[in-house]
Amino acid sequence: MQAAKLFGSSETWFLVGGTTCGIQAAIMATCSPGEHIILPRNSHISAISAMVLSGAIPKYILPEYDCKWDIAGGVTPSQVGKAIKELQMDGKKPAAVFITSPTYHGICSDLSDISQLCHAYGIPVIVDEAHGAHLGFHPQMPHSALKQGADLVVQSTHKVLCSLTQSSMLHMSGSIVDRERICRCLQTLQSTSPSYLLLASLDAARAQLGENPGTVFNKALELASEASTIIKTIPGISVLDLSSFNEFPAIDPLRLTLGFWSLGLSGYEADDILDREHGVISELVGTQSITFAINLGTCREHTQRLVSGLKKLSMSFLHSKTTEMRVESREHAPFNDICISLNPRDAFFANKRSVSIKESLGNVCGELICPYPPGIPVIIPGEVITEKALNYLLDVRKKGAVITGASDSHLSSIVICDV
Repeated sequence: MQAAKLFGSSETWFLVGGTTCGIQAAIMATCSPGEHIILPRNSHISAISAMVLSGAIPKYILPEYDCKWDIAGGVTPSQVGKAIKELQMDGKKPAAVFITSPTYHGICSDLSDISQLCHAYGIPVIVDEAHGAHLGFHPQMPHSALKQGADLVVQSTHKVLCSLTQSSMLHMSGSIVDRERICRCLQTLQSTSPSYLLLASLDAARAQLGENPGTVFNKALELASEASTIIKTIPGISVLDLSSFNEFPAIDPLRLTLGFWSLGLSGYEADDILDREHGVISELVGTQSITFAINLGTCREHTQRLVSGLKKLSMSFLHSKTTEMRVESREHAPFNDICISLNPRDAFFANKRSVSIKESLGNVCGELICPYPPGIPVIIPGEVITEKALNYLLDVRKKGAVITGASDSHLSSIVICDV
């Protein structure tokens, strides 16, 4: 298959159910009910639903976290090794290791060392590379997950490449994972009447990339580099780089994450001003930052508008009274003190009831609650609801985040498990 040859896999499947479908299939194909999967706590909600479907039990790794940026990074090989040994001490072996790389902010984990470590134990490595379908197609970009030895890799082709929304690819490499089981899982999860528009767009994206795989991103990289260089000179605006996550090998050069705390602005406030007054639309908004994605459709007019808007934002707020009010940074990630009472599958099927947010404290959560984007859950079904998690959710909602997964998006009530 041409896509497999281009991306360097032994086999590639086109997906019409998005990367969510691919992640679910990958976890179902490697994990049976009661088996453990090692994964970062900031995994996408699709990994949680995959554990409900497969019956896998999570062994979470708390990702590296930068308080100033309020951003979670990737996981390190030593963290993966520690998780494997902790399971071994309990007489268990993980059925799979699941890694998100790059993160939504573009932070890449050391997949080469993680893959070598896992393969020494015969453990397959699944990578959520939703935001990295372009990686490896230019010398300035980080290596792809497949190049670094991952066994199953799922990419959102529509995010950085040019296929239609909802279309993705699942790549397989090596012989650890049972190909037939992957096929059965995809048959279970995907429609028997797939959209040929989506399938054709995936092949078109493959063809576009295949024409000039080494140079197709030249313009995007040039624009991203130019914009980053100029933005670093704008007073009051910070640019995320590896100094904040120095245990990781790379950050995607096509992601620009900017902080505004020196202007006294949260990410939500800065995003609202840039959108309303300057016509600049971001990819991702956080409490402390905004992330912009540069891709094949980006032109110089777009980056110039971004730079112009940022300069005006700096001029408006740098010397105003609001700069004296620094945006509060967090001491810990919102999910660093999790307590699991039920595994995701048992929690999903448990009897539930709705209680006030005050009553929910200390109970077992019965729904998945997360600010979106990026779709990283703060509370997962089966976890004990903590005051820290509730305060975080209420805070980000107040600042403008949309809360998804909860039956009450205003968070006046929460669904709990009757246990």
